[in-house]
Amino acid sequence: MKLKTAAATLALALLAATAGVNGASAQEAVVAAKDKDALFTAKDPVLNANKQVVYHIFKDLLEANQWGEADKYLTERYIQHNPNVPSGRESVVTFFTKVVKVQPKPVPEKMGAPVVFVSAEGDLVTVATVRTEKDPKDPSKTYTTTWYDTWRIVDGKADEHWDAAVKQ
Repeated sequence: MKLKTAAATLALALLAATAGVNGASAQEAVVAAKDKDALFTAKDPVLNANKQVVYHIFKDLLEANQWGEADKYLTERYIQHNPNVPSGRESVVTFFTKVVKVQPKPVPEKMGAPVVFVSAEGDLVTVATVRTEKDPKDPSKTYTTTWYDTWRIVDGKADEHWDAAVKQ
């Protein structure tokens, strides 16, 4: 009898999961943390320092476009696993300043990026952010998902970077 109950429960769970895949239920929205800046701190001094490097990559480089300051946060060899951007600090700077053509602006007092969480372990720091996409079934609607960036910190600078980018 227990086996039949377990099988019935599994069948209902699979049916519910399939219904969700087919659109019968909606996902929970991905939302940013209320105090994003606080996510970039840790009690452990090494993890705190690593999180602070990534914090400044987000605020100073990615938000304020202060790419002239990249040598403070990125190693010269900066290994890039994004298929659209070549490795090397100079290549990354060139990508943002000459290809994307971002313009420098003042560094914000507080982070503006929609950060969901920050995780640090050893020399790696991962940041998850909210990503809003157009619904492929109805382009007038959007949905949220999560974007991930991970950096390896070496001697106080980001030396390697991974994200979920695909070729453009």
